[in-house]
Amino acid sequence: MKDIMGMMRQAQQLQARMQKMQEDLAALEVTGQSGGGLVTVTMSGKFDIVKASIDPSLMKPDETEILEDLLLAATRDAKGKAEAEMQSRMAEATGGLPLPPGLKLF
Repeated sequence: MKDIMGMMRQAQQLQARMQKMQEDLAALEVTGQSGGGLVTVTMSGKFDIVKASIDPSLMKPDETEILEDLLLAATRDAKGKAEAEMQSRMAEATGGLPLPPGLKLF
């Protein structure tokens, strides 16, 4: 019976840590860049783009395709950073608890 109570306590602690992690991720902002910093995209931990910055030197009508590619690259960079931060915080929140492969808690 003690094992069941211990498991219940651990589950409650995990739930509290997951709630805190989700709150922290909502406040998280990461910045991705491309073109040597000519294009930057800031994204929240929930993958919402909150800011984009484009160097004025890229604002040429005949270079629209280059600008589009740089914007996509900066967005992918920001998303990769957000995902990496989420994984790191997930590992921290679960405290090394072995979770089944592919289980998504967020």
